[in-house]
Amino acid sequence: MPVHFEIHVTDLEKAKAFYATVLGFAYERMPGGMEYYLISSGSVGFDKGLTGGMFQRNAPEPAPGSGPRGAVLTFPVENVDETYALALASGAADAMAPTTFDGVGRCAYVEDGQGNIFGMITPPAGRA
Repeated sequence: MPVHFEIHVTDLEKAKAFYATVLGFAYERMPGGMEYYLISSGSVGFDKGLTGGMFQRNAPEPAPGSGPRGAVLTFPVENVDETYALALASGAADAMAPTTFDGVGRCAYVEDGQGNIFGMITPPAGRA
């Protein structure tokens, strides 16, 4: 069974554009009455059984800076510093600047402008 994640957003079009720019996501609207978008590609392991979806938040958006909301997803990226800068330029807010953790890799966290925090990681050389 693949791992599936969901991103709850307030502004679907803005969030879709943000994640398409920062992580290369593409979307396919799921059939039926609900406005639910399956995330169909990107740079985060979809070829290894990961699936994702994005849909309208059904509660008030958390206040910026209020800490993690639900699960925090961390995506592997080629270069944390470049992806972090791209995320900020695309409207994200800093949640943790790029930091190197021995044996783990270089990590950063951003708020996506929709009340969600996500992480990014570049593992150390030789570790995938």
